[in-house]
Amino acid sequence: MGRINRYLFSNFIGNFASLFSTLFLIMSIVFFIQIARITSYIQIDIFELFKLYLFMLPRILVFTTPIAFFVSLAMAFFRLSKDNEVTVLFTFGYSPKKIGNFFMQTSLIMSILLLFISIVMMPIAENLKDNFIDYKKTQATLNIKASEFGQSFGDWLIFIESENKNKNGNIYENLIMYSPKKGQDKERVILAKEGKFRSIDSVFEMILKDGKIYTIDDTYHITTFNTMTMRSRSSDKISDAQSIFNYWDEMRVNKKRKKDFTIYVLVSLFPLATVLFALSFGIITYRYENGFIYANIFGVLFSYFAGIMLLANTPMIAIPLIFISCFVLSFLWFKKKILNKY
Repeated sequence: MGRINRYLFSNFIGNFASLFSTLFLIMSIVFFIQIARITSYIQIDIFELFKLYLFMLPRILVFTTPIAFFVSLAMAFFRLSKDNEVTVLFTFGYSPKKIGNFFMQTSLIMSILLLFISIVMMPIAENLKDNFIDYKKTQATLNIKASEFGQSFGDWLIFIESENKNKNGNIYENLIMYSPKKGQDKERVILAKEGKFRSIDSVFEMILKDGKIYTIDDTYHITTFNTMTMRSRSSDKISDAQSIFNYWDEMRVNKKRKKDFTIYVLVSLFPLATVLFALSFGIITYRYENGFIYANIFGVLFSYFAGIMLLANTPMIAIPLIFISCFVLSFLWFKKKILNKY
């Protein structure tokens, strides 16, 4: 790496580190919210929370790194252009072709690393996460609280007005349970004055007292009970570990897997596909061209990711079409705007 390339790279790395850390923090918060939803039906401690976060880390890296690379590269050269440093380099005979070749190599390394994370590390992390959640379900205890909506017991939605603790455990008061109509099962509502939950060998029992069952069909049917026991067994099946090949081979029958493959591969290739766009947007004559970089960055991001969303279900078409089209357009734009000019 020459002295000039080292200087340009150091400016890029400073911008990249700042933007990447910001995007990484935002994405981490989003994924922590997803983890919080998981804790509604399994209980985990702080160590297991961190483990679950590590399983999601490859996905965070895949989505934050390409965007940070593209935007920070454009902004780094925009700042250098604003200070006339790029113009000085060209004045002393340093070719923009050398800059393009250097950052093409950098983006190629970045895309290869991202492809490794997407195609190799992602399936491993997903299998570990799914097996971890399945295992925790087999060890689960009921996590139902009073005065909270959206809780469930098996197929029943449940609301509890209040709870009292004693030496025998939690006693819940004034329970309302609802089961919607599914297939041959009729719509039902259960009201009970008192209830108690317990877990025995992954079988959850709910003991209700002094209540009524309302069965809703063409007519209402009301059943009164003094004591009723309901049971719900958690799944004790832990999925088999898949090889990387088997994981992606499910694209043949699994539309979601096919869509994921398209998204992960194209997002990983984004730095290589758009590196010349970033240089073209950043290298400017600041006195005359200082008002378009943000619109240009947004336009490339929107167009590329919109194309992914539209063609995600056809990876054999989407991957070569979107990548090659974007790369060729970026090369032509770089040649017209930079190489022919400087």
